[in-house]
Amino acid sequence: MFVSTFEKQLDAKRRIVVPQEFRALASGPFDGIICFPSIEADCIEGGGKALLDRYLGVIDEMDFGDPLRSALETSILGGLAKMSFDTAGRVTLPEGLCDMFGLSDWVVVVGLGDRFQIWEREAFQAHRAAQREIAREGLAQLRGAQRAARAGAGS
Repeated sequence: MFVSTFEKQLDAKRRIVVPQEFRALASGPFDGIICFPSIEADCIEGGGKALLDRYLGVIDEMDFGDPLRSALETSILGGLAKMSFDTAGRVTLPEGLCDMFGLSDWVVVVGLGDRFQIWEREAFQAHRAAQREIAREGLAQLRGAQRAARAGAGS
């Protein structure tokens, strides 16, 4: 699983050192990672062959010509970049993806289990704060529902 959060600096050639833990998880048919524009947030999403296979499975379940299928194909497959590791464990992020999300200096690499995201540092700080609030509220609602269910079961 891709876990933890790392701050990394892009060099002048848009290269980033991929955390060793992430390099080991991304092993597959080539020595590198895949990346594309995230669908759920303003960042790059990436992973290994398992992530691509997961998205392809979702896409393949939809009928050919389905507007959602087309949108996913355009967003994921049309935006996909395969990036190989160099001898220092770096990949070069595509210029288009860097421009799309304002990645020019410091970035944050965030593990999300079967995938990871690459964020502009300040954008991630705002996103993380919003996500923590959603998590707090959601967990409080879940606990409340669990307490109500237990109280109902005891009557």
